[in-house]
Amino acid sequence: MTKIKTAIIGAAGYTGGELLRLLVHHPACELIYVHSNSQKGKKVSEVHPDLIGDCELIFTDEVQTEGIQAVFLGLPHGQTNRFLEQHSFSPETVIIDLSTDFRDESNGFIYGLPEVNAEKIKTAKKIANPGCFASGIQLALLPAIAKGWVKDTIQISGVTGSTGAGKKLGETSHFSYRSSNTSVYKLFTHQHLKEINQTFKQVNSSFSSEILFVPYRGNFPRGIWITAYFPFQGTQEEAVAAYREFYKDAAFTHVSDIDIDMKQAVNTNKCIVHVQKEAGQLVIYSAIDNLLKGASGQAVQNYNLAFGLEERMGLNLKSLGF
Repeated sequence: MTKIKTAIIGAAGYTGGELLRLLVHHPACELIYVHSNSQKGKKVSEVHPDLIGDCELIFTDEVQTEGIQAVFLGLPHGQTNRFLEQHSFSPETVIIDLSTDFRDESNGFIYGLPEVNAEKIKTAKKIANPGCFASGIQLALLPAIAKGWVKDTIQISGVTGSTGAGKKLGETSHFSYRSSNTSVYKLFTHQHLKEINQTFKQVNSSFSSEILFVPYRGNFPRGIWITAYFPFQGTQEEAVAAYREFYKDAAFTHVSDIDIDMKQAVNTNKCIVHVQKEAGQLVIYSAIDNLLKGASGQAVQNYNLAFGLEERMGLNLKSLGF
């Protein structure tokens, strides 16, 4: 197999570390270099100690563009556009951006949610990877939105692990704050609502319902749990059948007949969904790993699609289970 010459820009954080863990074992990937301004000159295994024996690369602050077939951008939000203005890659280079900068599909980027945009991703050279909460919420609700079942306000709550806040220490992300604690942030104003609305209108142009989303900080390191509900006149059987049909070709999104838990999805690229009707409401639960299906795993899934590889390549991961 001819390997894809690949680079990671901004690989010192949590999502960059997850990309490294996936790509060093990806059978079609040849990692040419790993970039970090803050960690230049250090071995990758010094910054990500679990990669000892897996990766001998050294972080560099130099950006090589020539000969690179794929580049993952793990830069802070708001910095990707400036980076691409300063560094010109070949028009044939596949660029996968994990920031928020191009999720509105500006500058020629395609929104990289494979469950709705797989065919576009297969021919894309610029892919904007979805946000973590956005992935969990969209996958929980897309079949219902496509069916036009949502007529009123959608009520959503979601709890995320501390890794969702990034590696840089903050007041609400350190152990002493998170341990044995729960708190709300960005009530009804989360930045991912913009891309969620964009996708909902893509699958159903008449969608106009208000989304009331309550995000919680969880007292665990990784994972996202979403609960969403809205008034529903149909039956549970009808809803489950519609969800199964919508996701019949999805490589990683699975509809469960029985109650689910978050650990089923943690350390995998899966989104696991459970649907039930109760008290006149259709209630949907979804679970993902915020660093995998919510970030780096989905980025590699998009990489596979863009290069015509088997969609699950390098992503057959084991859940924690317990």
